[in-house]
Amino acid sequence: METHPDIVEMRNRHEMAERATTTAAVQAIETLAVLTGTFLAISPWVVGFNDLQTLTVNNLIVGIAYALLMSGGFGRAYERTHSMAWAGCALGVWTIISTWAISGDVDTTRTVVTNVLVGVIALVLGIAASVVAAVGARGQRGQRGQRAAPYEGEQRAAPYEGTTGS
Repeated sequence: METHPDIVEMRNRHEMAERATTTAAVQAIETLAVLTGTFLAISPWVVGFNDLQTLTVNNLIVGIAYALLMSGGFGRAYERTHSMAWAGCALGVWTIISTWAISGDVDTTRTVVTNVLVGVIALVLGIAASVVAAVGARGQRGQRGQRAAPYEGEQRAAPYEGTTGS
């Protein structure tokens, strides 16, 4: 691997992706998203509508999915997580409309207020993560196709130069 012609470029892209995930803004978005998903998952028991089985199961599944999706655990390179952030937005929108879309009489004041507030927060965090991912991808896209300079002291042979033999 050390002799790969693009090793320096690959290292630089990896370091940029790692730096993008360690900024304070990204960590704050991820933390708030995990807390939002966790609260959505446990909200039927916290708010007191766990007797509504369909909405309880919905909130549990969507909350866990949102927390896992937005935690960044499935993709650390932020240029690849753009679609994951939009999926988080879709889960936020579903959370908002779920009290009216789920069958049964589950649209009580508690369920509507809880799901709308948590859904709006989830949607905003998803949009924020999507913007961060888009900005990170745009910054890296401009550098593609440019070969990075070799590390100090490293010499790079010209590509496809023949050897003189032994």
